[in-house]
Amino acid sequence: MEARPAVDDAALGREALAVLEANWTGAGTVPAPGLYPHQWSWDSAFVVIGLARHRPDRARDELLSLLRGQWATGMVPHIVFHTREAYFPGPSVWRSQENAAAPHVLTSGLTAPPLHALALWWLYRHTGDAAFVRKAYPALAAQHEYLATARDLGGAGLAAIVHPWESGMDDSPAWDAPLDALPVIRYGYRNVDLEERHPDSDHDRYVWLAMRYRDAGYSPEYLCDEHPFAIEDPMFNGIWLASCQAMAELAPLAGADPVPHAEHAEHLRQAMLDRLWDGCFYARDLRAGRLIRVCTVGSFGPLLDPGLPADRLQAAVELLESARFMGATGYPVPSCEIRASQFDRTRYWRGPSWINTNWLLRRAAAVHSLDHLGQQLTNGTLRLVRQAGFRECFDPFDGSGRGCRDFSWSAALTLDLLADNVGE
Repeated sequence: MEARPAVDDAALGREALAVLEANWTGAGTVPAPGLYPHQWSWDSAFVVIGLARHRPDRARDELLSLLRGQWATGMVPHIVFHTREAYFPGPSVWRSQENAAAPHVLTSGLTAPPLHALALWWLYRHTGDAAFVRKAYPALAAQHEYLATARDLGGAGLAAIVHPWESGMDDSPAWDAPLDALPVIRYGYRNVDLEERHPDSDHDRYVWLAMRYRDAGYSPEYLCDEHPFAIEDPMFNGIWLASCQAMAELAPLAGADPVPHAEHAEHLRQAMLDRLWDGCFYARDLRAGRLIRVCTVGSFGPLLDPGLPADRLQAAVELLESARFMGATGYPVPSCEIRASQFDRTRYWRGPSWINTNWLLRRAAAVHSLDHLGQQLTNGTLRLVRQAGFRECFDPFDGSGRGCRDFSWSAALTLDLLADNVGE
């Protein structure tokens, strides 16, 4: 379902809703038909945000469907398997049913960027549904507690991702060096019955990392002491900070204390400044003990913090608007700085523009009252979908669509952008 050239906003909104309706399984929204046939955590949070003003009933169902996959540890998995459609790595790889902390539904063993409290706040902001806040709040409080305990691998309060898939930006060049430090992996999934065998590649390393974690019983002690991939990512932690602030605002509605969440947001701010900032925000490789000096769209995650010091805010915004990012492309925002040797306008998170990160940066612009930047991001993002439809990602130079068609978060966030663009 491609958007038509010069489609008007009302028609674009109807097409977006039709995509989300087609991708609804009755239990959750799949990111795209075919390639992504299950429920992905990060994607669902964006679907909740996009549906908040249009189908709040579905937004509530979406979040509850995802939270059915929450583990007793508080971990919200990055995939909840709701259908029988084949996908690799599927339930036979993750084996969640063998872990006592896992829920009755089958899930992955990894987590994803914790956007869900911000999504709940967004839903409350547009519906005033305090009863739903009370229903969902305890699960999200448990999610935050899990991150603060099991994932503080660096001991400074930041959450560490233990797999590229946990970042939501799977093949970002920020992960190249940590992956290259792993042993040579061939057919890391050779015990899985696959028709096609891939040569040695990062995908083999992805599966090998997942299987090591699984074979350690998804143990936090294993992550702390042995797991070879541990990264403090600025986008993941910037999103977590924004969700901590959302939890603090929602806490009174749920009869909870807002202070711990507000204090944790302040702690995250200081930790990101102390550990990730060096002219811009970089990811930190905990195993190598150094910053990963590749500037990607993830470097702008801390802009979601309204308390970011003015000098760091100015430097980050200047970088975003410079010829290294928005200043040299026709559309916002390339996923890797275009001067980097790793930049590739055709490859997933190594160059193309994504609607979800554009939305997050637009949210950051609103947080800091950067109206001109926010309007640039809105207009450029809507131009992408008007021109190429609800694609998975887009060429940042010519706006052509790449990846899947009928991609759910592209449709959902288009609805949100259109609603704000007409002053709703």
